[in-house]
Amino acid sequence: MITEDPVVNWLLESGDPSICYLTLTEILDKPSDSKEVLAAKRQIPSGPIVQTLLSGQRADGGFGVHPYQKWTGAHWRLVSIVELGIPSGFRPAVKATDLVLKWLLGEAHLRNVPQISGRYRRCASQEGNALAVCSRLGLAEDPRVVKLAESLVEWQWPDGGWNCDRRPEADHSSVNESLSTLWGLVEYQRATGDREYLKPIERASEFFLQHYLFRSDHTGEIIHPTMVELHYPLYWHCDILQELMILSRAGELDDPRTKEALDIVEKKRGPDGLWHADNYYWNVRRTALTRTKLSVSNVEVVDWGRKGPNKMITLNALRTLKASGRTRI
Repeated sequence: MITEDPVVNWLLESGDPSICYLTLTEILDKPSDSKEVLAAKRQIPSGPIVQTLLSGQRADGGFGVHPYQKWTGAHWRLVSIVELGIPSGFRPAVKATDLVLKWLLGEAHLRNVPQISGRYRRCASQEGNALAVCSRLGLAEDPRVVKLAESLVEWQWPDGGWNCDRRPEADHSSVNESLSTLWGLVEYQRATGDREYLKPIERASEFFLQHYLFRSDHTGEIIHPTMVELHYPLYWHCDILQELMILSRAGELDDPRTKEALDIVEKKRGPDGLWHADNYYWNVRRTALTRTKLSVSNVEVVDWGRKGPNKMITLNALRTLKASGRTRI
């Protein structure tokens, strides 16, 4: 399929059916039963990125390492797989969720959720990512997944977010811990239709909107410089493009407080109409959030585009700008 937009054509000709499928359905709004959409969807499980992410999968669904090992564990691979449009019920992905759920709902893990000064201190992005993955894979009715959703609502802080900071004086949520958690609740609510989750989603969305997505609500300064850089994948980190993506899914993108973040994403578009990654969380300059060298614990499975334009960032930027009404294809 050829369009008049060279950027869309670049995505369609990427050679990966996931990129093609998401471009057809979310950028070009092609009907789900159209010939080209069905053809791309059928090919997603055998696409090169999905196959790379599934490489080395063992009989227990895992990959020979702890589910949370960065970035080769099942937890991280599943996040990428579902974001590539893998069909609900896809057996290898569903199998991989077993180890993730056993880890997150194991007795040792659950004991490690202290309540200090009236707030649960939890790295909730772990449960948030798992909740989103399981909801996308058709597992929202599984009692273990229901438990994840209920726990996240119970752990939500008064300002609408989540945080694992155990200092008694810590009373402000973390953007890094809250974004994946919001995503998880959004996907769970979509999958179940349970309206009781709309309020926690609204509160979490408001947490980001109060910060204009990347500014301190006290000083107005940028919370961290990496938040206005573009990355893919995000893993447990947070940047403005991923925030815009999740707020779009939550139905909050039209809030005027997203304008500055949208402006930044729009300005990052290259002369060729494409977007590049500004940085990577697994091999970038040393900051409070990153390491300098690759090690066993942060080796990437897929090269998402370290050189040249990045397909997923370009796709996500177009999705966001289209949803905000700034780009019409």
